[in-house]
This record gives sequence, C-alpha cells and structure tokens, in this order.
Amino acid sequence: MSALPRTGIGIDVHAYADADTDAADGRDLALAGLTWPGEPRLAGHSDADVAAHAAADALLSAAGLGDLGSNFGTSAPQWAGAPGTALLAETARRVRAAGFTIGNVAVQVIGNRPRLGPRRAEAEAALSAAAGAPVTVSATTTDGLGLTGRGEGVAAIATALVVGP
Repeated sequence: MSALPRTGIGIDVHAYADADTDAADGRDLALAGLTWPGEPRLAGHSDADVAAHAAADALLSAAGLGDLGSNFGTSAPQWAGAPGTALLAETARRVRAAGFTIGNVAVQVIGNRPRLGPRRAEAEAALSAAAGAPVTVSATTTDGLGLTGRGEGVAAIATALVVGP
C-alpha cells in the first residue's frame, strides 16, 4: 500500500511590540521571511514572523510531530530571537527525518499592514527556500474587525501537504 498524503493546519498570531520596545532594540518587522524596514515589529519569543511560524506549525501538524510551541516554545532558549525562516528550515528537516516528503505549503497572512502584495514573489521565494518545498503566500484583511482589523497585530493561517511512511 502506498503512503497517503496528509494535511496539516497551522495558525500563528502576534501583537505589535510597543513603540518603546521598538526604539530600544532597533529590529524591523519580520514577516514571510522578509524584513520590513519602517514597519512596527511583532512581539514574540523569536522574531514573531507569523507566516513562517504558521507554515512550520502546519508541517508539524501534517507529520504528527506536535505543534510550534512543543517544538520551539519559550522553554527552548536557543530559539529566542531566531528568524522564522530558521524555525521553518528546522521544521522541514524534522519532517523529512520522520520519513515525510513535503508537497507544498500555502500561507495566508491576515492584517492591515504591511501590504504584502508588492513583495509576494520575494516572500514566496524566501519561505520556499527555508522549507525546501513550494510555499505560496496570500494576504487579506478583516475589514476592521478583530485584533488584526484594529491594527493590533498580524495573524497567519497555513496548510501543508506531506506524504509519508
């Protein structure tokens, strides 16, 4: 019997860091494997890249390897401040080590800013390189509703397809 495809869903949400924190550390927003100079950054244990985190979470789910928090949580100090692409690359390594082939990942970013459309191809290239598999990126808003609509943070939802043992 051949291996059947498995799907996983990942979600990540981070609030914007406060302006005092941004001024103190000088870091730019990290989103979809890219830096966004001039945009307020997101607060989190790592770089808070919701797109990369949701992609990693979806891959872990599809492979039955837990979730982002159980693999890279705040109890793992080596991941403090880590780029989301590093978490995604390590996740892809773990998924492959468990005997799975990664088919693809689709990520949708939810937020008012930054405007992802002009850099979509660049974001897809960065996330695909980290995952070692095709990653597509799309974006939407919530028309003023919820924390993303009020401009308090950014969210992402991802799906992943893997084929394995």
